[in-house]
This record gives sequence, C-alpha cells and structure tokens, in this order.
Amino acid sequence: MLILDEPLGNLDSLTRLTMQGEIVNLWRNAGFTTLLVTHEIEEALPMATRIVVLSERPAAVKADIRLDKPYPRHRGDPDLVAKRQEILGLLGFEAVW
Repeated sequence: MLILDEPLGNLDSLTRLTMQGEIVNLWRNAGFTTLLVTHEIEEALPMATRIVVLSERPAAVKADIRLDKPYPRHRGDPDLVAKRQEILGLLGFEAVW
C-alpha cells in the first residue's frame, strides 16, 4: 500500500501534471493500493477511482464518490467537470464556480 499525504503540493504546475501521470501509471502497472490525501480537487479527479469528501472538524464523511472513467483522463471531460462542480458544492463553493 502506498500512502501519499499532499505529495505534490510544492511542485510547479507542469511538474505536478507529470507526477500525477507517473503515480497513476505506477499504480495501474503494479496493482498496489494507493491512498492519496489532497486538498486539490484538480489533483483527485484525474487520478482517483474513489474520492471521499470530508467535512470540517470534527471530520465526518460528506460524500463517497466513485469515478469509473478510463485512464488517461482529460481534465475537460464533461463528467469530470460535473464531478468538480458536485465536490465544490459539497464544500460550500457552488456559487464560486
């Protein structure tokens, strides 16, 4: 099992995109379980098969969202855009986007 806690937070945007792809490729090729903790919706959507949205403290599960899209995923995919909107709404940012 690979556990990653905000692993790409300090990278520039292009390196971050590259590393996201590398992590997905490693996971898909080796078949191990990966848990990625991130505050970045844009990072979770192209990488995850499941996104768990937590509430503010004390944390509780607000949503458990499954993503069945094939890889590689395009960030402009209408289904991913809809999921982004859903997640932002769960976090109280529906009016912003």
